Amino acid sequence: MHMELEHLLPQEIEKRSFEIITKELAGKQLNPEHELIIKRCIHTTADFDYADNLCFSKQAVPKALKALRQGADIVTDTQMAKAGINKRTLAKFGGTVHCFIADEDVALEAKERGMTRSAASMEKAGKLNKKVIFAIGNAPTALIKLHEMIQEGKVNPELIIGVPVGFVNVVQSKELILKTEVPYIVARGRKGGSNVAAAICNALLYQLV
Repeated sequence: MHMELEHLLPQEIEKRSFEIITKELAGKQLNPEHELIIKRCIHTTADFDYADNLCFSKQAVPKALKALRQGADIVTDTQMAKAGINKRTLAKFGGTVHCFIADEDVALEAKERGMTRSAASMEKAGKLNKKVIFAIGNAPTALIKLHEMIQEGKVNPELIIGVPVGFVNVVQSKELILKTEVPYIVARGRKGGSNVAAAICNALLYQLV
């Protein structure tokens, strides 16, 4: 089977990708507030399931954009997600990206209490004295801990991006977040990942510039 290569300049590749995504989504009604986020998740993964499995709480996107404009920080559960987020754009508004997973105090706390470092890192994040968006792409235990902290009144996130990937407690942890009053963007089911968490953050950040 002969396939023609497309000859594109580097700066044209992303634009062309989004044209293909838009064409393949033709006929699917997307909420305009959610469209850019859905398309960037598809662009990142080449998986059109995100057009159906991304769940948004009411006003999640405008609330998140407002928080980011006011200098909210982003907390991730992996260094990979942190690496993928556009920190320069975030910094323009006074925000910083944090990932506490590799911190010595987090590792020690997790070991002493028999919990995951992901869960312990959420407790550390809860002590930040700022508006915070949580972007969870790997660890369901981070989402479970966040849910527990919300119930106890220890955190009040501006947004939870709940997109861990995998099999053990992944679906259940996402469903816990869907039952909260906190603004959320959740990928229902097993799919997700650090790359998806970063993609959602960037889709929000790119709407600020």
